[in-house]
Amino acid sequence: MPLINLKDAEELVAGLDHPEGVALGPDGKIYAGGEGGQVYRIDYELRRVETYADTGGLNLGLALDAAANLYMCTADRGAVYKVTPAGAVSQYSAGSEDRRMITPNYPTFDAWGNLYVTDSGDWRGNNGCTFCIAPDGTTSVIDSENSQFPNGCALSPDGRFLHIAMSLSPPRIIRFPIENGRKVGATETVVELPHTVPDGLAFCADGGFLVSCYRPDTIFRVLPNSDVTVLMDDYEGTIMGAPTNVCFGGPDLSVLIWANLGRWHLGVNAHTGLQGARLFYPDINR
Repeated sequence: MPLINLKDAEELVAGLDHPEGVALGPDGKIYAGGEGGQVYRIDYELRRVETYADTGGLNLGLALDAAANLYMCTADRGAVYKVTPAGAVSQYSAGSEDRRMITPNYPTFDAWGNLYVTDSGDWRGNNGCTFCIAPDGTTSVIDSENSQFPNGCALSPDGRFLHIAMSLSPPRIIRFPIENGRKVGATETVVELPHTVPDGLAFCADGGFLVSCYRPDTIFRVLPNSDVTVLMDDYEGTIMGAPTNVCFGGPDLSVLIWANLGRWHLGVNAHTGLQGARLFYPDINR
């Protein structure tokens, strides 16, 4: 696919506080967080943003369940927080009994309500890991092998593999098989992305996926055969300014939306010709 011209890219909503994460909810709304604790809910059709909660810390990645409860990685508080649709905030997990979260970065659900959470650890500290929070709240480390700043993550559409953006040494996308909230096989490198800082992942309906980058201001497309193309690039860093995370929304999941950690808006492109894969929105009864 040729480079998507930035003339098709525009602001979805502005006035956000350096949004790092973005996600589609089961209600069709778009959700994001700010670096000052703000939790945003955006009406895609009206392009209207509502600040409906505050976690009190630096918000990174987020995921939602079937009832539109939001689960936010709040990095400087070392925990994942649950935010109800009414805006009530409570701690969901701060790690396991023997390992506390350092920099929880990105969560993703499977169909059974297991929440996989990357903990990036310290930059170049080689102390990251991946947690799984079971629906009853039990939290365990399922992977500590991939420790050099695990960042954004996404489950393959069939639910069999957890994909993780590794930001350091070398920058790459890895995957490993999961089952019942556990890692059940060896790590594979899907693709290496030299001279980048890959951050966020989103699967397409064709089985490929997108990689949004903190550096450079680029969104890559990884095809099902692992070939890499540039979907969008913004050397000026204006409409795409450190596009850390990406999701699909709008009609038939045909609209690409990204967060800009380096700016104050969410970007949108309705003309990529891509369609997003369906997400898992489990029922969580606690």
